[in-house]
Amino acid sequence: MTTILTASPEEAAAYVRAGELSAFPTETVYGLGADALRPDAVQKIFAAKGRPSDNPLIVHVAAGEQVERLCASVPASARTLMDRFWPGPLTVILQKSEAVPAVVTAGLSTVGLRWPRHPRARAFLEACETPVAAPSANRSGRPSPTTWQAVQQDLDGRIACILKGGRTEAGVESTVVDCTTTPPTVLRPGAISVEALREEIGDVIAENGETDAAPRSPGTRHRHYAPRASVVLVSTPEEATPTSRAAYIGLAVPDAGQEFARVRAVSSLDEYAAELFHFFREADRDDVDTIYAQTVSDDGLGRALNDRLRRAAAR
Repeated sequence: MTTILTASPEEAAAYVRAGELSAFPTETVYGLGADALRPDAVQKIFAAKGRPSDNPLIVHVAAGEQVERLCASVPASARTLMDRFWPGPLTVILQKSEAVPAVVTAGLSTVGLRWPRHPRARAFLEACETPVAAPSANRSGRPSPTTWQAVQQDLDGRIACILKGGRTEAGVESTVVDCTTTPPTVLRPGAISVEALREEIGDVIAENGETDAAPRSPGTRHRHYAPRASVVLVSTPEEATPTSRAAYIGLAVPDAGQEFARVRAVSSLDEYAAELFHFFREADRDDVDTIYAQTVSDDGLGRALNDRLRRAAAR
């Protein structure tokens, strides 16, 4: 298969309408989309990514009114969160309707829904004329793609089309909130903080996700988001061992005497999140064998960052 590169949302959507796969940019990472209502098309996502079939997919909608077709009910907590954070990097888990195929939800009775705010994503989803099932557009287990070039690196020849866009804004995936529980439960921390959710609906449970049971949310398997190099977590750069085959990323700047193959010192949590997966892929291109990554406080976006770092470091 020849993978087509395009800047046209309408052209990329035509492949989805034909039952094929198109990758597309969002404000978080690039997604890999298929018609969510066609099991044969959705199955191609698992084949292209090498993704386990028991890992559910998020369904992306073009507007809030598509939700009624896909879910059996919308609790008040979900309605409040959607009104506040949609369109945006929030995935809400609801009881699914019979319209959603079992392959999308890995046999679960629930479905995760998201309405992204990225202008090109929204134009693409509108042109698809159907809800779109879309995990991140990478090979399973690899760092999520924040550029179309990263999608091409992983999936060239395996999917029909890549809708080109710039670097993604957030760099970490959407926050996943299960609104079928009381109180709602954050299954995957992401671009919207737990603190921001609590400001809107009060009590929210934040799971640590450290389980090998069948996942209720994408991105909660223990080994995930990993570069080829080993990821070692450190509190300060002084804990790292600088070599010509090592890289470092973190808020703190290494001492002048610490010579790494590649260094990325970031100035904020937002910048750290935006750079993390891109840095992992750059380090792989440099053929380093170890990436030292500085952990951060669990406050705000730090919770999502530490989650991604722990999963990348798991062996």
